[in-house]
Amino acid sequence: MRRAVVRRREGYEHEIEMRQHRLIVDEPEEKGGTDQGPMPAELLAAALASCTAITMEMYAARKEWGLGTLEVAVDFTEATTDDPPIFDVRITLGAELSEETQERLLTIASKCPVHKALTSQEVVIHDSLELIEDVEDED
Repeated sequence: MRRAVVRRREGYEHEIEMRQHRLIVDEPEEKGGTDQGPMPAELLAAALASCTAITMEMYAARKEWGLGTLEVAVDFTEATTDDPPIFDVRITLGAELSEETQERLLTIASKCPVHKALTSQEVVIHDSLELIEDVEDED
């Protein structure tokens, strides 16, 4: 199982640790943060965009198709209590491809692991809480 760990730095600013990589996540000033990094929802959109691009590149490499310039942009709305989030994925390629190849690539794009996780009806999340001793209150 893979792991991501998030540790509070200050206010809403947190450090994310995944394997040997570190990222900062925060909220913008209008939401009470200091805007030291992207919001969690932006990371989710970035995960979808990058996963889509990498999945398409891997497939195209196996087929020996040149894609030219590849850009994946994801516009999104955050979930509310009444509405689910909406992710609008726009893929731009710099190659001339047949309509059939374009359709196949679009199908492959929707098979990236992040897309599958977001659209799955069977996502399982287990939450737990553990208290530890000698913790300084950082509020």
